[in-house]
Amino acid sequence: MAITDWPSDERPREKLLQKGAAALSDAELLAIFLRTGTRGSSAVDLARQLLVNFGSLRSLLTAAHEEFCSHKGLGDAKYAQLQAVLEMANRHLSESIARKDCLTSPADTLTYLRSQLRDQPHEIFACLMLDNRNRVIAFREIFRGTIDGASVYPREVVKQALADNAAGVILAHNHPSGVSEPSQADIQITRRLVDALALVDIRVLDHVIVGERSLCFSERGLI
Repeated sequence: MAITDWPSDERPREKLLQKGAAALSDAELLAIFLRTGTRGSSAVDLARQLLVNFGSLRSLLTAAHEEFCSHKGLGDAKYAQLQAVLEMANRHLSESIARKDCLTSPADTLTYLRSQLRDQPHEIFACLMLDNRNRVIAFREIFRGTIDGASVYPREVVKQALADNAAGVILAHNHPSGVSEPSQADIQITRRLVDALALVDIRVLDHVIVGERSLCFSERGLI
């Protein structure tokens, strides 16, 4: 049965308009993105099958170009459309935290850092540069490493913070393994960065490790 033959309150688009996007399942949201199904399958049927094939919505959203296009019902046009949607979401988050005080909007800050770092296949060390009112100046990716580590040099962090005229920074890096517990190396480099930045009167407000969950050093008493 085509989606147009469904009761109106069960159609994904109408359901979204009536109840909001949060009321929809992953398959229903994906069906709206797909717009059409394939011969003999509605957009919802196709969406459900794709979620089974990829294992999860997140896996589909982060799939490489070749893998994404290898599935029935998908192709270059859908891949380009998806990448545009994801980039708009990232820019929306970036603008949201730029308009707010990071210290009073930790959820927005963590959401933004997760969007930038969680699905990276290698370790990245970055900083949110803040002005003297704790508003975001910029997100800076400073070091890029391998699947299990990245070398961090305090001098380069200080150099970038001064170039941005930052009064404070939030340090961040990801653990591609998904485990967000800090290593001894993470704790040691954080202390070195706090000391190095303090010499030029720049405060380190926090260090966030992004894995399957996010961990803040401030909540652990590590900073």
